[in-house]
Amino acid sequence: MGRLFGTDGVRGLANGDLLTPELALSVAVAAARVLVESDGSHPPLAIVGRDPRASGEMLEAAVVAGLTSAGANVVRVGVLPTPAVAYLVGQTNADLGVMISASHNPMADNGIKLFAAGGAKLPDELEQAIEQAIEDGHGLVGRPTGAGIGRVNDLLDGAEHYIKHLVDSIPHRLDGIKVVVDCANGAASEVGPVAYREAGAEVIAIHAEPDGLNINLDCGSTHLEAVREAVLREGADLGLAHDGDADRCLAVTAAGDVVDGDQMMAILALAMRDAGTLTDDTLVATVMSNLGLRIAMKQSGIKLLETKVGDRYVLEELASGDLALGGEQSGHIVMPAFATTGDGVLTGLHLMAQLSATGKSLADLAAVVHKLPQVLINVRVGDRAAGASAPTVQAAVALAENELGETGRVLLRPSGTEPLVRVMVEAATEDQARSVAERIAEEVRSASPA
Repeated sequence: MGRLFGTDGVRGLANGDLLTPELALSVAVAAARVLVESDGSHPPLAIVGRDPRASGEMLEAAVVAGLTSAGANVVRVGVLPTPAVAYLVGQTNADLGVMISASHNPMADNGIKLFAAGGAKLPDELEQAIEQAIEDGHGLVGRPTGAGIGRVNDLLDGAEHYIKHLVDSIPHRLDGIKVVVDCANGAASEVGPVAYREAGAEVIAIHAEPDGLNINLDCGSTHLEAVREAVLREGADLGLAHDGDADRCLAVTAAGDVVDGDQMMAILALAMRDAGTLTDDTLVATVMSNLGLRIAMKQSGIKLLETKVGDRYVLEELASGDLALGGEQSGHIVMPAFATTGDGVLTGLHLMAQLSATGKSLADLAAVVHKLPQVLINVRVGDRAAGASAPTVQAAVALAENELGETGRVLLRPSGTEPLVRVMVEAATEDQARSVAERIAEEVRSASPA
């Protein structure tokens, strides 16, 4: 069996070659066995949620069957954002949580995300242990019978508890702010608009009518055209766009300009620094964050720590240093004081709270980051390692870094799942960035032809 878990759980075409109900059941059984250390005094408890895509109903049934067959009691929370499921795992003192979602992927895909007690995502070693348990067939023996089989209940007010938690997290109300929210026909279609309204904002919700088939369809954080058009049409102060499971948020200004995760992190970092809540005046971001963020943070006296790509690595760095803010350019923003994972609605609330506190526009706040032009080329190769590490490639990278100096940078990254080497270059101008990226990409192709 190949590696099941990617950077954010198990993901694939639902009911296809990988993500079948049979696999979902096996993952659930193995997760219960690996994650629960029970003394036998009471059955373990699992929280299960999903986004609204149609295949989630099928996979939820399989996951619930697997958990109960392993002796775990299950509380279904229905359609809720990923961070809501993580929050409820902690609030109910559950032993584990399962979120069925493929995030920003197309409707036909789905995925399984796992949370340990407290609502934390799993480190690599626990995912490997779960995979090993599946491969060894541990879930097929020693299952309980009779009264030992788990029971299933539904939590009907999970959304209310989560919304209250979100609104209580901001320091003041958002009265006077008019916002367009693109819910991606996803998991935030109900809780997102309600949370923003209860916080005081005037909310215009779009793509908030999920039917199981329209999630992420030409909308949400991967298709910002719709929210941009709505902001301009409605004369809103800003727009927010979530993805299918609402663990990320991107924004647009009143003029329709995109504000990405780097700019939002800068706005929140400065606000938290001024409030004295930015631990060690430190921000955590991935290697994909724009050089403009690094420059802005340095000028503001804020230290920037870098991780590998993936919010799980941001979370690990935050936890290791007990730090207060981190995230990704894609809009995964993590605020550990309020959430154990990226939370798009939480991000939107705190972003608007800063507009309210300063009286400034989103464009003015985002201007602290001067983004350098960034060019990314995905080079298809025969061997990812050879394509990235060949002496000719490394020489081309060294030459480019010398040419760019402190005004740019080069990032060469083999894909974790595809036969690709990603060449990313930032430079003072887009023409220079593209020229350097294409030069390095050609060396990669030559070193390892597809």
